[in-house]
Amino acid sequence: MLLVYTHKITPRLTYIMKHVFTKMLQIEVAFTTKVEDFIGHTGAKITYTRQPLQNEFFIKSHELLFEQGVRDVEIHIQQWDDIPCFFPTSEKSAVPFDVFAASFYMISRYEEYLPYVKDVHGRFPATESLAYQNDFLEIPVVDIWVNKLKLALLKRFPDLQIVKREYEHLSIIDVSVSHCFRERGIIRSLGGMLIDFFSLKIGRMITRLAVLLRIKKDPYNNFQELIEMHKEYGTRAIFFFLLADYSNYDKNISINNPRFRSLVKSVADYSIVSLMASYNSYNNPKILKKDRARLIELIRRPVKRVRLRFNRVNIPESYKTVVEAEFNEDYSMGYTLFPGFRAGTCTPFFFYDISFEVQLPLKVTPFCVEDYGLTRYKNTKEAVQVYRRIREQVRKVNGTFVTVFSNEILGGAMKQPWKDIYYELLKDKH
Repeated sequence: MLLVYTHKITPRLTYIMKHVFTKMLQIEVAFTTKVEDFIGHTGAKITYTRQPLQNEFFIKSHELLFEQGVRDVEIHIQQWDDIPCFFPTSEKSAVPFDVFAASFYMISRYEEYLPYVKDVHGRFPATESLAYQNDFLEIPVVDIWVNKLKLALLKRFPDLQIVKREYEHLSIIDVSVSHCFRERGIIRSLGGMLIDFFSLKIGRMITRLAVLLRIKKDPYNNFQELIEMHKEYGTRAIFFFLLADYSNYDKNISINNPRFRSLVKSVADYSIVSLMASYNSYNNPKILKKDRARLIELIRRPVKRVRLRFNRVNIPESYKTVVEAEFNEDYSMGYTLFPGFRAGTCTPFFFYDISFEVQLPLKVTPFCVEDYGLTRYKNTKEAVQVYRRIREQVRKVNGTFVTVFSNEILGGAMKQPWKDIYYELLKDKH
């Protein structure tokens, strides 16, 4: 057991240290404010306070973990070897910055509690983030910091047992629309045909007719192929289906369509299926509960995972809504248009609500690559390079590489061979 001496034990301190030591390093940790208990401890121990007691493993504490609420914290980026960090310490400190306060700042999304200009969907823009503005968005800094802390601890305490983590790829498949042409009803199909005709999209009109006449398969209905791909390469996957009422942003197939219902149930037989929340549910527990109830009734299984539509995570209100709707896992922590690490980590974590200074019963699994973020590059070659570069960052720290692709883009919505590219990326993951 690792013992931590500090001058004050706070919810923030216990939260982040349990995450770093128990979750990431799998070391049992305890805390004390009594000097005599610390001196008497014969195992590994560190002090986290303003001044060292003697010549022990010491990290000088920043004020952040001993405060309540939020303030505009002054941050100056420095380098730990070649890795950006902040909250500098003193020469007596075993590491050159307060790794715990900095990790808390990133993982709690502290900066998202501060004033900012929201984007068109009410989201925190990547460009407003500390990571983007200081060029470390594509680096899982928290995981790197913790790995370097681990090496420093092992140098001081060579008998300390630390379990090595294993790299994993989790593929998320977003299903906001299960079919491109089929299962949309007569009125929507005729409307689509007229739009194609007057927009002179003759090729699309011909394809639409071929699909409706069952000559060709609907391009978005690629679920069996995806399931087989994931099985072939041992990739864990979760399919998130949208079951919302029709609206400007939610244009899914009707939940009452028997073929759509059969499709969802068939996918659930071979892979994990959970809920993509409707656009307006991110701050409306009533809508979110209704969406969840629909999926439970459909697949006859517990539904504990959720992805908020368009990643509309409004900190902390959205996560309070998710918990109120009885979800305990979220997969929305990331940026739609910018590959990278919104929370600075590729390790799942429980969300800490700064507004009440309490850890919520919600496990957040952050993603780092979404297909729409890749399509903004000038060509697919450059996009694949970005994908592989970020994957290598995750592999180096044995983290969880979480990607998000939609059946639409894999079905050719962007007129690029993304399904073939996705297949090759799964194939070369080793």
